[in-house]
Amino acid sequence: MDKPKIKINNLNLWYADFQALKDVNAAFYTKRITAIIGPSGCGKSTLLRVFNRMNDLIEGVRTTGSVLVDDTDIIDSKIDLVALRKKVGMVFQRPNPFPLSIYENIIFGQKVHGNAINKNRRDEIVEQSLSSVFLWDELKDKLKSSALGLSLEQKQRLCIARLIAVKPDILLMDEPCSSLDPQATLKIEELMRQLQKHYTIIIVTHNMQQAARVSDDTGFMLLGELIEFGLTADIFTKPKDKRTEDYITGRYG
Repeated sequence: MDKPKIKINNLNLWYADFQALKDVNAAFYTKRITAIIGPSGCGKSTLLRVFNRMNDLIEGVRTTGSVLVDDTDIIDSKIDLVALRKKVGMVFQRPNPFPLSIYENIIFGQKVHGNAINKNRRDEIVEQSLSSVFLWDELKDKLKSSALGLSLEQKQRLCIARLIAVKPDILLMDEPCSSLDPQATLKIEELMRQLQKHYTIIIVTHNMQQAARVSDDTGFMLLGELIEFGLTADIFTKPKDKRTEDYITGRYG
């Protein structure tokens, strides 16, 4: 197998005195979808936010160990966080489009990163980004309309398009379908499979059926520990740890 895109070594994280992650070790590979599953409060979202250092925004956070993204330790205090968050984009539970037009939402990142580009190039980026999430045909005549008027599913696709516009390598998705109905959920899952051809995707989900449907690899977390990590088919059909088996068969959690 290729070198990992992300490699975690002995990762520990504390919120003040509370240890949220305990000696986590894992590797994530290019152009694969990895699902992180586990009961509420087990550390799934904390782990996801490590990859773009979003936990740093919380007071009293302390981290030890290493997280290598393309062999660069992103836990290092000297890391450029703006560059990191451009490379590692994040989609949240509830879609969060800005109160701007659809067009302005897509090119927002270009402005944040100070990219001076002409109108033709901006138009190109908007079309490419919306096309990549299968929204171009629906929205090409509504680009000046407010993004807040879109359906929930369209808003979530738009947020993914906004990330894609700044050309990240890695997409983090924190419960991206939790506010969507089953039909919209399936469309977002289908989109993930398309995006996987170009990106490394890590998804946190409470929905085990979703993890089984959409991911190549799965990690099961419990009380801050990564209990088991491997191919999704193996985790769901022949887990090695009894705690994993108990969780996926619904005995607890």
